Amino acid sequence: LMAAARPLASAGEVAAGKILYERKCGGCHSLDSNRIGPRHRGVVGRPVASVPEYAYSPALKKLSGTWTSARLDRWLSGTQKLAPGSRMYLKMDDAAERRAIIAYLGSVSKPSPR
Repeated sequence: LMAAARPLASAGEVAAGKILYERKCGGCHSLDSNRIGPRHRGVVGRPVASVPEYAYSPALKKLSGTWTSARLDRWLSGTQKLAPGSRMYLKMDDAAERRAIIAYLGSVSKPSPR
């Protein structure tokens, strides 16, 4: 369904997203290990605040639903707007950078089984 809403990301967008992810997110996050923030492999399509062994803030625990590309875009646009009181403070104004990071995260996420 998401593929119909937005064309698949190009290899160039995914590669740019990996660089941006490492630069902007890598200080606190990793794909495979919980660090200051939870691990990100598989985040696209994963329920919010659901990584085992990660202590989420009450603000994030209250946020229900799933991390979709659109929701990740809203999150990266202003974490405190989406979940006031969360421990993450980030506001990325550049829509192209957000799209690239989300494309990269999508490339390292598996669609959930139906």
